[in-house]
Amino acid sequence: MKIHIFKYSVGLAIFFLSAIGLAQEKKGNIVEYFGKEKVEEIREGKVIHVFKEGLILKLRRYGINSSSTPKNPVFSRFLLEDNLDIKDGGAFIDDENPVTWERIEVGETNEFKDNALRSGYLYLEYNAEKAVNVIFEASGHTTILINGFPHEGDHYDFGYSLIPLRLEKGKNTFVLQGGRFPRIRARILDPYVSIAFTKRDMTMPDLLKEETDNLVGGIRVMNVNQSWFKGGSITCKINGNAATTEMPFISPMNVRKVPFQIPVPPVLDDKKVTYTLELKDRRGKLLHTEELTLNVKSKYEHHKQTFISNIDGSVQYYSIAPSSNKNLENPAMFFSVHGASVEAVNQARAYKKKDWGHLVAPTNRRPFGFAWEDWGRLDALEVFDHAQNLLKTDPQRTYLTGHSMGGHGTWYLGATYPDRWGAIAPCAGYPDLLGYRDSFVRRLKTMTDDELKRFGMTRHQAEKMLSSNKLTEPSDILLDSIMRRAGNPSRTLKLKRNYLHYGVYILHGEVDTVVPTFIAREMRANLGSFHNDFTYYEYPNGSHWYGDHSVDWPPIFDFFKFRSIKASDEIDRIEFYTASPGISSKSHFIEIHQQEIPFEISSFNFRRDSISAITTSNVATFNVDLHKMGNKSGSLMVDGQEIQVDDNSSSMTLSKSDNSWKISEKPSASKKGPHRNGGFKDAFRNNMVLVFASKGSKTENEWYYHRALFDAEKFYYRGNGNVELVKDTDFSPEKYPDQNVILYGNSSNNAAWKDLLNACPMQVSDGILTLGTKTKEGPQWGAYFIYPRPDSQTASVGVISATGAEGMKASFANHYLVNGTTFPDVTIVKSSVIKNGISGVECAGFFGNDWSVETGDFVWRE
Repeated sequence: MKIHIFKYSVGLAIFFLSAIGLAQEKKGNIVEYFGKEKVEEIREGKVIHVFKEGLILKLRRYGINSSSTPKNPVFSRFLLEDNLDIKDGGAFIDDENPVTWERIEVGETNEFKDNALRSGYLYLEYNAEKAVNVIFEASGHTTILINGFPHEGDHYDFGYSLIPLRLEKGKNTFVLQGGRFPRIRARILDPYVSIAFTKRDMTMPDLLKEETDNLVGGIRVMNVNQSWFKGGSITCKINGNAATTEMPFISPMNVRKVPFQIPVPPVLDDKKVTYTLELKDRRGKLLHTEELTLNVKSKYEHHKQTFISNIDGSVQYYSIAPSSNKNLENPAMFFSVHGASVEAVNQARAYKKKDWGHLVAPTNRRPFGFAWEDWGRLDALEVFDHAQNLLKTDPQRTYLTGHSMGGHGTWYLGATYPDRWGAIAPCAGYPDLLGYRDSFVRRLKTMTDDELKRFGMTRHQAEKMLSSNKLTEPSDILLDSIMRRAGNPSRTLKLKRNYLHYGVYILHGEVDTVVPTFIAREMRANLGSFHNDFTYYEYPNGSHWYGDHSVDWPPIFDFFKFRSIKASDEIDRIEFYTASPGISSKSHFIEIHQQEIPFEISSFNFRRDSISAITTSNVATFNVDLHKMGNKSGSLMVDGQEIQVDDNSSSMTLSKSDNSWKISEKPSASKKGPHRNGGFKDAFRNNMVLVFASKGSKTENEWYYHRALFDAEKFYYRGNGNVELVKDTDFSPEKYPDQNVILYGNSSNNAAWKDLLNACPMQVSDGILTLGTKTKEGPQWGAYFIYPRPDSQTASVGVISATGAEGMKASFANHYLVNGTTFPDVTIVKSSVIKNGISGVECAGFFGNDWSVETGDFVWRE
C-alpha cells in the first residue's frame, strides 16, 4: 500500500484497535478506562434546561479520511448555507444513499445514546425568551457549532466543557459532532456568578514537607460577560500565609485556566491542607471564593511537581518516583512516558523505587495529549530539563521508557533526540503512528464476518472503506504528498538508524491485541538488520497490560545499568537523521542548521580517524563544535572534500555552494534554522498570543474573535493550555516581545498585519490573495501560513486568513492543533475543502531558507 493513496483518520484506527483490546483483562493502577473520572457535579450555576430531545444524523464514516483536511459535509452545509430547514425525516446528505435526520430522546441519565453517535451528528434547538448570558455544558462530542460559530467539544467525556454563551432571543441552534463514545449529554446553566472559579480540571502540586518555597497551581476562571475581565487577582490563603497573583486578561465569554502562587506553611504535619482562594476585581472587590485541598507528601515518596510552561504560560505537572536511596549522589534519571488515558501520577506509581536513580513521568499535557509528538514532545523536553535541574541527575545516565502510546513515545523521542539517552525500552509500543494505522488496515483485511459485525460493519462496508478515497487526480496526489512531507519528523522509521546511539530493550505481551504483537516482531526484525545492541522479550501470555511489571520490568533496569552516554571525545561513530532542524538538529558535537530540500530526511555520518570524516545528505549548512569533537588533525573530510581547520577555532560552520563546501558564518537569525524552521504548527509555542481582527465588518469581527476563541478552547482541552486573546487594536509588538503571534484576519481587517507581515511574500486582503507572483481573487480563499516575526530573532507569526466570508468558513477547522496532522509553511484552501478534503486545497509548500517564495518548494493545483 502506498501512503499517497491512503490517508485516514488516526481516531478511527485507534478506536477499532482499542475496542479489540477491551476484552483483555486490565490489572494494576495504571490503566484508566475512558471517562472514568468524569466530572458529574455542577457547581457553576443552576441548570435551567436539559436537552431531552433532538435529531440525529446517522452518518457512517466508512471512508478512510485525511487527518489534515478531513471531509465534513455536514458542517460544510451549516457553515456555507443559510436558512437550513432541519426537521425529522428531512434529507440532509445525498451521496450514494440519502441520510435523513431522525428523532432521538435521552434516557434515564439524560444522555442521548446511540451507536451512530460515534460517527454521526446531533442537532439541538433552544428557544430563548430573551437574549441572556448562560453556560452551555456538554460532553461526549468532538466539535460543536453554536449559532454558526465553532467551539471545542469534550470528546474524551471528561466533563470539562463549559462554554459561556450569549443566547439569542428566539431560536438557538447546536450542532454536535460525535466521536469516541455513543453518548452525548447537553445542558444550559444560569451562572451563579458571572466571574467565578470552576474547580473542574485543576492542575495542582503536592506540598512537600522538606520544601518551603511558593508553589504554582492552575485553576480555570469563567468570564460569562460580553466585556473583558481585566486587572483581576487571585489570593491563596492559609493560616496567616497568603500569596496574591495578578491575573492575565480574560476575553468576553471565555473560560481561561490561569496560574497562581501557593504559599507553603512552615510546618506540614497533616496529610492534607486546605487553602482559601479569593478572586477579586481590579478595585479589590471580592467576586468569588473557593476552598482548595492539597496533599502533603515527602520528597522521598512518589509526588507531583508543577512548573510554568514556556509554550503558553500554562501550569503543567510531572510525577516523580524518587530513589529509595535518600543520600544518593549523581543519580540516574529514568524518563517514563505514559499510554493513552493514563495520568502521569499513575504512570509513576506503577514503578517501585530504584536505589540508583529517580523516575520522572511527564504528562504529554493530557492523559491522551499528543501521542508524545508536537506539544507532547515539547512537554517532554520541558519536563526533562526541569527535572534534571531539580534532581541534579547524571546527564550521562539518562534512560527512556514508556508503555503503549508511551511505547510509541519511547520510539519517537528516542529517534528524535538520540544523544539524550543511554538506552531506551519501549513497552507494548508502536514505533510509527502511520504504521499503527496501517496495522488496523491489515487487521481489517483479515477480519471474519463475525469480527466485522462487532463493529457494526458488513463485508461490503469494509471493502468500501479500504477502497475509498483513492487519489487519482495528479494535483491531489502532489498536494497530498507535500502536505505529508510536513509530517516527516514524526515518521520514526525514517529515523531508525538513530537507534544506533544506544541499546534498545523491547518488551511486549505475547497476545497483545491493542498494539498487536506483530508490530513489535516487525521492529525486532528491523533492528536486527543493522543494530547489534538490542534485547527483545515477549511476556508469555501477556496481553496489553498484565500488571505493573508491564513497565516495571527488572531486566529493563538491569539493561539500563550497564549502559550510559559516552563523553564526546570517546565517540568514534555517529549516524544522525532528521526531517527538520527546527525539531531535531544535532547529535553530540555536530548540528544541522539548514536543509537543501525542506522537511525531507537530512543526515550526517561521522567517522573519527587520522583525518575525521563527515558525509552528509540533504544538508545545506551545518556546524561542528571542534572543542567537543576533539579534532587534532588540522583538517576534516566532508563528502570527500578536505577542509582545513583553524587550530584556534572552537567551532566551524560549513555551507554548501555549487556542490562544494566552504567555511562560512552561521546563518543569521533571520534565516531558517534550529531556532525557527517553520511548519505551520510551530507557530503555536513560545508563549503565543492570539490576535484577532476587529477592523472589518460586524460579521468578520465576530467570526475572527470566535475563530481565535475556538483555537484557545482546543489548546486548553487538548493541551491543558492557557492562551491569551488580544484584540488587534490593543496589540503592540512592545507589549509582547519575542512571543509568537497567531493572527486571525487579513490586511484589510486586522490592524496588527502591517506591523507583523508587511514584508511577507504572502499577502491576503479582502478579495485578493497573493503568494509571490501568484494571485487568487474572490471571497472563497482561506489560508494558514507561518512567517518570522520581523522584530524578533526567535519568534514567528502564524496566520489564519481569508479573502472573504466563504474563505473564513473554509479555514474554520483547526486540525493543526491535533497530533498526527501535517501542515507545511503555507496551505491555501477554498471553501470546498470542508466538504471535499484534499481536492479543496489549492496550494501547499515551504518557504526557502531565506523565507522567500523564489527559493521555496510549492505545489499549486493545475
